[in-house]
Amino acid sequence: MVHSVPLLSENKTLEKRIDDIVSQLTPAVPLHILNLQKLTEKSKEFKRLFRGTVMYAVKCNPSKEVIKTIAKAGIKTFDAASIEEVRNVRKWVPTAKIHFMHTVKSREAIREAYFEHGVRVFVLDTADELRKIVHETNLAPDLDLYVRLALPKNKDASADFSAKFGASPEQASFLLREARLVSSRLGIMFHPGSQSKNADVFRKGIAVAAEVIKKAGVKLESIDVGGGFPIQYPQQNLAPLSDYITTIHKAIDDYGLSGLDLYCEPGRALVAEAGKLIVRVELRKNDALYLNDGVYGGLVEAAKYQGAFTYPMRVIRKQNHEGDNDTIMSYRFCGPTCDSVDMMPGPFFLPADIAEGDWIEVSLTGAYSFSCRTNFNGFGKYQTIIL
Repeated sequence: MVHSVPLLSENKTLEKRIDDIVSQLTPAVPLHILNLQKLTEKSKEFKRLFRGTVMYAVKCNPSKEVIKTIAKAGIKTFDAASIEEVRNVRKWVPTAKIHFMHTVKSREAIREAYFEHGVRVFVLDTADELRKIVHETNLAPDLDLYVRLALPKNKDASADFSAKFGASPEQASFLLREARLVSSRLGIMFHPGSQSKNADVFRKGIAVAAEVIKKAGVKLESIDVGGGFPIQYPQQNLAPLSDYITTIHKAIDDYGLSGLDLYCEPGRALVAEAGKLIVRVELRKNDALYLNDGVYGGLVEAAKYQGAFTYPMRVIRKQNHEGDNDTIMSYRFCGPTCDSVDMMPGPFFLPADIAEGDWIEVSLTGAYSFSCRTNFNGFGKYQTIIL
């Protein structure tokens, strides 16, 4: 169920407004809160700073409200990684340009994307995938193809993708030559890894791409530097977004690629700050808080990255309970399912007197918290509040 409420009323702060929402709803299921004003601001910031085309990575948060808000803010190109994402973007933003950016697609997905949804942009990292795309589009003369390049492992990223996706530099040069024969437009792309903490990884990726292009010896029209733009989690001291984008622009110029159309694929950096998750404490067992959400729901990254980054949190007290917010202690979280892996070691710092019935507001959860939610064990229900 989705509820829309005014962002601010009666001169109340956002925090007080959320407190009122929780007090009114007393939610028994997890509550996703989406701030469309913040999402609009981040979208416009990317558009203003990046000199090429900004393309939203749908997987981060594929909800209709997010897709339509980002499009309204001026981002009209979308990175889809499945046919379901293609369908939804086409339905919600009929004029969108969609890039089908998964390197392994089913034949049925390729056909539907091309013939039913007008998708012309496809990515590949093998000769087999290239043959699939060409065959399933009936030797289409208007294909816009990208070869995905695998970069060396990025130790400064929370998640490295090159072990699963991308061609080696030697393979990528070969694939560029092969793809050039069957494409009307050709590009190269890479992804430095999620939540990349060092802007220089983009420069290194562009340097490798430039060398691959040189060895391929064919004309390209575009380069996509991927996503991985970080957000500022607590206890991290990262450079601002402008530094990352300046690094990209300078590298593109330094390596002689300024004549190519330039793309990027932000996901987390666009939507994370726009989301909050409200969970309820169902039981406290010493330093363990048993919650109504967990690994199989909106807190998947709290377990997946285990301390790689932390979330801003605060307690929202149950009615008629003031509490002591000054005495803090560390906790671990346990999710609601019967699976023993549904645990998050933290540490999570919250008031020492937190108790059953209190809620916890977890901020910076606009990315992946919603999209990774499952119905495992019957705990898939949630509510969404649109501010």
